[in-house]
Amino acid sequence: MAPVVADPVALENGGMPPVAQGSVALGLLRSARPRQWIKNILVFAAPGAAGVLSNVHDALRVLATFGIWCLVSSGTYLVNDVLDAEADRLHPLKRHRPIASGSVPIPLAISVGPVAMAGGIGLAFLLAGGQLAGVLAIYCAITISYSVRLKHEPVIDLFCVASGFILRAISGGLAVGVPLSNWFLIVASFGSLFLVTGKRSAEYIQLGELRAQHRATLGAYSHSFLVFVRTVAAGATLTAYCLWAFEKVALARQHRAIWFQLSIVPFVLALLLYALHLDAGDGGAPEEIALTDRRLQAVAAIWVCLFAIGVYA
Repeated sequence: MAPVVADPVALENGGMPPVAQGSVALGLLRSARPRQWIKNILVFAAPGAAGVLSNVHDALRVLATFGIWCLVSSGTYLVNDVLDAEADRLHPLKRHRPIASGSVPIPLAISVGPVAMAGGIGLAFLLAGGQLAGVLAIYCAITISYSVRLKHEPVIDLFCVASGFILRAISGGLAVGVPLSNWFLIVASFGSLFLVTGKRSAEYIQLGELRAQHRATLGAYSHSFLVFVRTVAAGATLTAYCLWAFEKVALARQHRAIWFQLSIVPFVLALLLYALHLDAGDGGAPEEIALTDRRLQAVAAIWVCLFAIGVYA
């Protein structure tokens, strides 16, 4: 018997063949998109910048918040995949998602998704009260509204997706009662817009003439418009980060100030390396770039080390 060779395209969303080898449970796990849980690391940003992660109690609260985000976001992915099943079948990669391919029944997905969202919001309330639960509820409301209607509205769709990153960053501060710097919020906001616009740019290129059939807003955008938004967002992100770093320098003790200044260098390098991927049309799955680009990982690790020394030394 000839050996079975896995289709590389079919390995999107979890590394398994598109339909059949696994059970329905495995299909649900793939629909939860565990690779995209890397986005939830943003909950550590505000507590890390504030220097509270050295406290075990606070670190555990942030870790619990990360887990809650994984649960809630997985619920929204299930509902989104149900609503997008028809459009996903037209996409060269997304057609292999378990719900679009039929390996996970739609009634099951539409039952599990809302339960996961409600359960995560309830856990957030128990962990840190109404504000954290409210942020997660807002995320669910925006995400479902996006899946039902707002994804068809040009520009609005970019802000809806970007809001998910921003709310993750905000929730980390709420989990441990850390006040959020204005510069931190600006970096998170424009950095999120940069990522989302890069994702749309990659889809614009990859889908070619089918772009409008898969996503209506891609028919309304031009590639030059997406590049313009990407450029504006990148410039604002870099400027805000530099100003934030200098603000940290002004507040830090003398022997720690230099580390915040030095952190600007790997931050700029990381953004440029990611921009190189976008320019090549590779930004359709930001989590894949983060998990596979060794240069980007090395630069990000250097940035984390420099910033952490400034905060915790």
